[in-house]
Amino acid sequence: MMTNLFSMFDPSTNLMNLSLNWLSTMIGLLLIPNLYWLIPSRFSIMWFKILNTLHSEFKTLIGSPNSYGSTFIFVSLFSFITFNNFMGLFPYVFTSTSHLAMTLALALPLWLSFMLYGWINYTTHMFAHLVPQGTPPILMPFMVCIETISNIIRPGTLAVRLAANMIAGHLFLTLLGSTGPSMNLIMINILLITQFALLTLESAVAIIQSYVFAVLSTLYSSEVV
Repeated sequence: MMTNLFSMFDPSTNLMNLSLNWLSTMIGLLLIPNLYWLIPSRFSIMWFKILNTLHSEFKTLIGSPNSYGSTFIFVSLFSFITFNNFMGLFPYVFTSTSHLAMTLALALPLWLSFMLYGWINYTTHMFAHLVPQGTPPILMPFMVCIETISNIIRPGTLAVRLAANMIAGHLFLTLLGSTGPSMNLIMINILLITQFALLTLESAVAIIQSYVFAVLSTLYSSEVV
């Protein structure tokens, strides 16, 4: 029984006191061998075309030829987040990307590794990023403070953006669905059409948010070198 509106996100599924909520996050790993050992399906070919397009776009965003190999990190990140976002659209499946524990675990190590690599190897370049070109001398101390704060909150904004967008759509679908038992037949038909439309919108949001997460991570890495 749902005790409150947010209880749908509670980690409550268990088997012999062993939590099974995060199992949906790793189910995608079971599908990977099929892509290599079976004859490619139309879906596999389409998916590889999407990943190749993303790889080319991320290479453009990074800019540095020495860092082209890192695009595979962001392509894998996009695939992982997209899979988990879509898994959360299925009934009774734990939505891992709606929890900050998951999104911060993705954003914070990436941002921290970029910062450590940049400050250790390109210290002068990182200092130059704190003061935008053409800043008047009197405003330089303020710009350093603003740029430092905006840099520090980047992993938080990445994590909160993804989690908040996943929670918002699921809550809206739950709110509409909970009104069904008290409606008449005509209103239920309208509700079903609305739910289908929202589910289509949530499918688009699942792809867009994973794309935004991967693109912003790529842009943050491109500022290091």
